[in-house]
Amino acid sequence: MDVNAHVPIRGIIFDKDGTLFDFGTTWEAWAAGFLVRICGQDLDRARRVGAAIGFDLDQRRFDRTSVVIAGTPEDIADALQSQFPDMARAELLSILNDEATLAPQAEAVPLLPFLTALRARDLRLGVATNDAEAPARAHLEAAHVVPCFDFIAGSDSGYGGKPDPGQLLGFCEATGLVPETVVMVGDSLHDLRAGQAAGMRRIAVLTGLAEASELAPYASVVLPDIGHIPGWIDMQVGVRPT
Repeated sequence: MDVNAHVPIRGIIFDKDGTLFDFGTTWEAWAAGFLVRICGQDLDRARRVGAAIGFDLDQRRFDRTSVVIAGTPEDIADALQSQFPDMARAELLSILNDEATLAPQAEAVPLLPFLTALRARDLRLGVATNDAEAPARAHLEAAHVVPCFDFIAGSDSGYGGKPDPGQLLGFCEATGLVPETVVMVGDSLHDLRAGQAAGMRRIAVLTGLAEASELAPYASVVLPDIGHIPGWIDMQVGVRPT
């Protein structure tokens, strides 16, 4: 049982990939094109490079242990570095961030009405992602939802990355909320462990690649997607739906 179960909810901080946006629909399609482009249309080489980051080019599927799922761009660049020995790490990281910025995003639910409804409940909202901040903002801007958020942090925003709690505690500092009144929403163990370390309740969603059985031990609740959050909030003591 959560020690914060009876504390009113005042804020929600969301992971981005696999939470606000469906991971498989967005990033598995993007990865196939990215690998072919960076390998100069050499499919055999693209397969080898994909394998180095846990991606099957032919199946267009990430392994659930892939560094891409919860890692930072720096982590992914490190995993790719041995495949591109003539490319400086900084150049590889720049290519990754530029390519990611252009990746079309598949919203897990229609985000603008969903987030607008949460704001109408007087909830403060934030984003904590292991993506870099610039691509993250580009994706949120494309969905027209940047004004819905009080706080947006990427792995390069100065708060560190998940599973460390720095981004989540930064959200609390920016909004004046205490962690006990905030819910962390994510699709990976990195997200849930960050929420646990910050002292927040944790909602796991199944729009990433992790399975419910993997996430449940670390979550207050496991939901199919973020669209089920308002109903869950309505069930919590001390929060009245509007």
